[in-house]
Amino acid sequence: MRSRSVWRLMSLFLLILIWPAALCGQAAEGRKSPASQYVEPAPWFPNVLRPYQAQPGASLVLENSQRLDSLIRDGKLELTVADALALALENNLDLAVQRYVPAIAETDVLRTSSGQAARGVQGALVPSGLTSGALGVGVSAAGGSGGLGSAGGITGGGGAISIGSSGNFDPSLNMNFSYDRVTSPLNTIQVAGVPIVTANATAFSSNYAQMFRTGTSYSVSLTGQRQGSTQQRLRFNPAVVSRFSLAFHQPLLNGFGRESNERFIRVALNNTGTSEEVFRQQVITTIVQVENAYWDLEAFQENVKVAEQSLAVAERLLSDNRLRVEVGSMPPLEVTSAEAEVAARTRDLTLARTNLQLQEANLKNLLVKKNSPELDNVTIVLKDQMPAPADKDLPGGKEGLETAFRNRPDLKQAQTNLQNQELATRFTESSLRPSVAVFGLYAGSGLDGNEGALPGGAGDSFQQAFYGDFPEYGGGVSLSIPIRNRVAQADNLRSQLEQKQLRLGLQRSHNQVALEVRKAMIGLIQGRAQLEAAREAARLAREIWVGEQERLEAGVSTSYQVILRERDLVAAQQAEVNANVGYAKAVVEMGRAMGTALERRGVELADALAGTASTSKVTP
Repeated sequence: MRSRSVWRLMSLFLLILIWPAALCGQAAEGRKSPASQYVEPAPWFPNVLRPYQAQPGASLVLENSQRLDSLIRDGKLELTVADALALALENNLDLAVQRYVPAIAETDVLRTSSGQAARGVQGALVPSGLTSGALGVGVSAAGGSGGLGSAGGITGGGGAISIGSSGNFDPSLNMNFSYDRVTSPLNTIQVAGVPIVTANATAFSSNYAQMFRTGTSYSVSLTGQRQGSTQQRLRFNPAVVSRFSLAFHQPLLNGFGRESNERFIRVALNNTGTSEEVFRQQVITTIVQVENAYWDLEAFQENVKVAEQSLAVAERLLSDNRLRVEVGSMPPLEVTSAEAEVAARTRDLTLARTNLQLQEANLKNLLVKKNSPELDNVTIVLKDQMPAPADKDLPGGKEGLETAFRNRPDLKQAQTNLQNQELATRFTESSLRPSVAVFGLYAGSGLDGNEGALPGGAGDSFQQAFYGDFPEYGGGVSLSIPIRNRVAQADNLRSQLEQKQLRLGLQRSHNQVALEVRKAMIGLIQGRAQLEAAREAARLAREIWVGEQERLEAGVSTSYQVILRERDLVAAQQAEVNANVGYAKAVVEMGRAMGTALERRGVELADALAGTASTSKVTP
């Protein structure tokens, strides 16, 4: 019967340990948090050792995607804008680096769910005021009501008790087992009956502690000690002393409530959103870089064509002048002028070709993870033409500002950081209050000797402790009032100042965004006007050059005049190319300023985060 009683008692002890943890788990499931392998803890079933083993993270891929090889044909990389953006989403190293930011932010959710402080993530704010004067401290605390009490001593007794906050959101179980043998000389034989005492003690202690989101904490302790001694006047020898205790602590002012104790969790959840905006900002930056590099490369290719055409014209003029000198219709000096022009155009062509090679290397660097000699020798062939001016490219002023305020990632980051700071301000305000808490204790002690259900009387001793044959009841109120309270005042004042600083920063960001949108609109207007003017100037320069050539053939002009008109034509053609690429970049800048670069190109953030892309989604 005693054996059954002991097992019932042990089952009750395990129920006390498991039931609050199950409630905490259900509460955790009710919260909204990002769905990710980094947010949820490692499951302990069926492998109970898994929470104590390193969990694999995302695999690291340093090779280029297969899309790159599929686009290379006969030593040429044929690219549309959609192809270039898809390659960037799959291979760009800046994106690959920033892709870890949301995952790192999610590990903070896992960390703070245990009651520890958030570590922070790039671009996200963890206010210093959340730690209430101690950097890096979470909401967990240590404490308990262990020990053997007065059971087994010479005299019983009681006294003042104080039970503090114990444990954290992750339940903790501590166990200790020890053996001790002590031989001690005594100065009297009245108590022990012998001058030398040898004692053998085997001790066991366990403690389970947990804190809840409201600030409530409790601990359950079970201790036992079997001690044998050479003393002659002991009631039990060997004796088994045990103690079972259940204690709780509940703050009423400072530290009370879910907001105070969940502050790091809420900041971590906010920061997961911030981390997505940080990544979105990098995606936008990469898209802008790739588009600009694409149009720059097309401009350099056009410049090469202009340089080749101008060299061909200069060589034809040189050939015609030599024929005219041979027939005596032109002085030899005109040949020299034509030769100088050929040399200048050859120089321009060499410069244009080398600039094209540099721009090809720049674009390749944005589209690959790993360079190779084979890739260096590949020539990029662009398949899309620069965009023609369209009315849809220029939004209305109010529409553009509203879109930017709604979509810009940097504004969303600033707003979330302000929310975190507001949470810190409320926490530091509550920390100004004194600390008042109620606490309680129930404990039972046991003492038995050799006889019992377990060896050495352990069964009876533990049964006495669990059944409360020798109970202890305790409770009280604790009050802590910091005189002058200067630390809490300083923390609260600093938090308020930092909040106002962030509000001003948010307003400054709004103003900056509005300025960038207006500049982008003006840039589009200017770009369209410059492109139209440059096209007209190039058309007129060609007509003038053709007319000057006709005058030369008629003998009423000189080679020098033709060369001047040719230079004017080259300059006008280059200006047209520059105006064309300028307008294309102005369209890109408009999308960046309004925060619509992803939507304009049909890029989905989820695909970018996964490192995959589909050209069917990416619009030209």
